[in-house]
Amino acid sequence: MVNMPLLSLVTFLPVVGALIIFLIARGPADVVARNSRFMALWTTLATFLLSLFIWFNFETGTAAFQFQERVEWFPGLGISYRMGVDGISMMFVLLSTLLMPICILASWESIQDRVKEYMIAFLILETMMVGMFCALDYVLFYVFFEGVLIPMFIIIGVWGHGDRRVYAAFKFFLFTLAGSVLMLLAMLAMYLQAGTTDMLVLLGREEGPYGLVVFPYTMQFWLWLALFASFAVKVPMWPVHTWLPDAHVQAPTAGSVILAGVLLKMGGYGFLRFSIPMLPEATAFFAPLVFALSVIAIIYTSLVALAQDNMKKLIAYSSIAHMGFATMGMFTITTQGIQGSIFQMLSHGIVSGALFLLVGVVYDRLHTLDIDRYGGLINNMPKYALVFMVFLLASVGLPGTSGFVGEFLSLVGAFIVSSWVAVLAAIGVILGAVYMLSLYRRVVFGPITKEDVKTMVDLSPREIAIFAPLIVMVLWMGIYPSSFIDVMDASVENLIESYRLALARADAVSVAAQ
Repeated sequence: MVNMPLLSLVTFLPVVGALIIFLIARGPADVVARNSRFMALWTTLATFLLSLFIWFNFETGTAAFQFQERVEWFPGLGISYRMGVDGISMMFVLLSTLLMPICILASWESIQDRVKEYMIAFLILETMMVGMFCALDYVLFYVFFEGVLIPMFIIIGVWGHGDRRVYAAFKFFLFTLAGSVLMLLAMLAMYLQAGTTDMLVLLGREEGPYGLVVFPYTMQFWLWLALFASFAVKVPMWPVHTWLPDAHVQAPTAGSVILAGVLLKMGGYGFLRFSIPMLPEATAFFAPLVFALSVIAIIYTSLVALAQDNMKKLIAYSSIAHMGFATMGMFTITTQGIQGSIFQMLSHGIVSGALFLLVGVVYDRLHTLDIDRYGGLINNMPKYALVFMVFLLASVGLPGTSGFVGEFLSLVGAFIVSSWVAVLAAIGVILGAVYMLSLYRRVVFGPITKEDVKTMVDLSPREIAIFAPLIVMVLWMGIYPSSFIDVMDASVENLIESYRLALARADAVSVAAQ
């Protein structure tokens, strides 16, 4: 299995499933829908099981990229199809493949229109997400990074809930595309400087056509800003976050799960893979800016979440606040901060995905996102109330859950760099508990005063099967975090060491010039 092109198999198996659905799903509408659902489910399950071989065969204690595959794509231009994962990217591949079959199950009954096309869109989306985390060539990365926009744009615009779904889809598309245009310009500039788009050359791990690559400080400054424009929108950081609440409110439940669970992590991954290691001097210069924007995001969006009456909007704003901890942690360039940011992104992918699934459960029954339309669900939906409580506590960072580990490590890293940043960010922890507990009280507790709420039934076996693996992951990550931290440890240490060596070299050159 190790000698097989494992990453390519995991990346492109969903496209094979989509092609089979496209070619084979024929006949009456109900038959086509049933066959499409089962084919998508078995494809995503097979992809997840195949991705587990990456975990099982992954060698810890080394920062090297593993399972590498390389085929010349444009030989004369130094552009190749190159894949590989390290301790950072491997975790995001597994997160993507874990959430996909859960999304297919979550859409089993709620999506009744154009089921065939819906399943094809999700399978293509999975290929784009996994490929982006595996790519080791900048052009290949860019193709996957931009390719994600197309299926998600269609999913929101066609199968979204609200009347403004087309507006939300275009807003999502244009915001992210505008930032990506600047990333394309940065990529061209880096190519001209390095003579290749090979990311290992750009990272300084291998020699390129022009030898080892070191970007001049002035160039780093502009490259960093161009990349920041793209990755900050994807995270999303304040103030380029306004597309996210609209997209979440209008998207179908599974679309919200992938949007919060994986797509937001693409920006954070971009910072870790490009901005910090490739542009260390510019990163050191702009780190205070990132801290300021992260703290504003944590506090401001938490306050906005407190004022929400729409369940999806509240969770969307909470996502921006939680990702603020991730961006804050990674730019501390400390072991605790970077490990915390990665752990926070993984945890948030699971917890926020589960919270959107919980919203989808009640939306399927009552077809409203208004918090005040609910109340007293603990009386007729006790299983739902219990599951909701688990993910609520994980969201507020209760010890023993995954949310605690990521936030704690990020705050420790921030405290090492600046106690003020850590103190201000800690306010967000308090506000997070306030708005999430308020949501739980308004939805779950109290008497049932509305007749339609009384008729709502508890979780079905299918819905329990959706939440069970997510609960296991939240508790596993919270109780035994070292099983995840050990995987990323060597890659994180290599990132920090390379960053510090680059700054030391720059200082030495500066002193010599004087």
